[in-house]
Amino acid sequence: MEPDHYRFGGGSSATVLHPLVAVAMVLAIFLILWAPLKNVLAPLLFAIFLIPKGQVLVLAGIHLNVYRIILLAGLARWVMSRRKAPLAGGFNTIDRLFTAGALSLFIIFSLQYMATQALIKSLGDLLDSLAGYFVLRFLIRDRETVRETIRVMAIVAFIAGICMINEQRTGVNVFGLLGGTLSISETRNGAIRSMGPFLHSIPAGAFGATLVPLLIWLWSDKKFQKTAILGFLGATVMAITCHSSTVLGCYVGGIFGLCMWPLRKQMRVIRYGLLVLVIVLHLVMKGPVWSLLEHIDLTGSSENFHRYQLVDTFIRHFDEWWLLGTQNNGSWGWEMADTSNEYVTYGIGGGLLTFVLFIALISKCLGRIGTKRKLVSGNRNEEWFFWCLGSAMFSHLVVFIGIDYFDQMLLAWFVLLAMISTSVSITTGSDKAIQIRPPRYRKRWYTNHELDEEFQESRLLNVL
Repeated sequence: MEPDHYRFGGGSSATVLHPLVAVAMVLAIFLILWAPLKNVLAPLLFAIFLIPKGQVLVLAGIHLNVYRIILLAGLARWVMSRRKAPLAGGFNTIDRLFTAGALSLFIIFSLQYMATQALIKSLGDLLDSLAGYFVLRFLIRDRETVRETIRVMAIVAFIAGICMINEQRTGVNVFGLLGGTLSISETRNGAIRSMGPFLHSIPAGAFGATLVPLLIWLWSDKKFQKTAILGFLGATVMAITCHSSTVLGCYVGGIFGLCMWPLRKQMRVIRYGLLVLVIVLHLVMKGPVWSLLEHIDLTGSSENFHRYQLVDTFIRHFDEWWLLGTQNNGSWGWEMADTSNEYVTYGIGGGLLTFVLFIALISKCLGRIGTKRKLVSGNRNEEWFFWCLGSAMFSHLVVFIGIDYFDQMLLAWFVLLAMISTSVSITTGSDKAIQIRPPRYRKRWYTNHELDEEFQESRLLNVL
């Protein structure tokens, strides 16, 4: 079983706050609170992604890392501006599923341990999740703010990529010199695994890999092609220098999703075909279909057997975790306390309810993206935007197999969710009018703006 300090988050017992970080944090807070609303995203995202999460202010045993302090400032700005700037498109199903999942994880994890430390940790995680997601939902309001978000993340990727190349050359992480992350880079089989401002090399690479589909969409706008190219180079460097098979698979997954664009109208057939293929493989293989994870090694140093064993033991011990999760996963086998799989982490930490809510959130996002893409059918620019969002989501789903998000990468996931939630909720000039004929209602024409969410998702919709 994992030790208590690992189980409940660990962290420094004293304040770790470099003077330069303190100055940057104060400046970011000032801009978040008082800058025009359209200029708030940049300082918030730069502070979140370029300041190591290990930079922390400890007050009376409470860990206030810079990540959390910045989010609290963003939350304060939302409260100050809420009447003038409510959530774009309103509080929708994606928002509700995210909130329900966060609350479920908080309640079940607390009940599972029944300990003060566990309650404090879960309260902190709940604050990080809800504040992080809803601050971004508040700030990402339309297509322009989506574009601005991707532009800022492209700059972050370029800066981090340069620093990660320097790690390969010197073995020293410049962000680690500030404190809060490792200053001497990790090596495996003689290869340096760069991590930049992140707490581990895999989330550092995952940040770059999952950003690629969004950068390719940004490149389609001539005004931002240079930024997109620099971001793409930085993101690719991040994915390569972390030396992780999981990240390379994620990078390929995002590109694969984009390459499926010509077959976008046949995706239903392709999805069912893949489902049938998985079932057939499961029936004819000597081991379960998830044992394929054991054979994926793109760098020659992957812990592919551990990935397979983690999924296999998780499934076989369903009776132990389905109700309130489990704290005994460390006894399942070698290194089973290291739940380097996002799906497994949600199940172990929050039981079947939280796991189902997490899957439902993913399903709803992909479903709404597909519905919206059909609504703008015929407008290639709009269709391509939603296709790139879906490809970015797919790349996250791939990397979830090899890691659970625990540092700034968690906010990168929230960024994508917020962009999707906003984009599928607002009406654009390209949306087609659609005709619906709900029971007991007379025939009438509705625009996308007039349709409520239930009608949009109903099978009664006929896209003209």
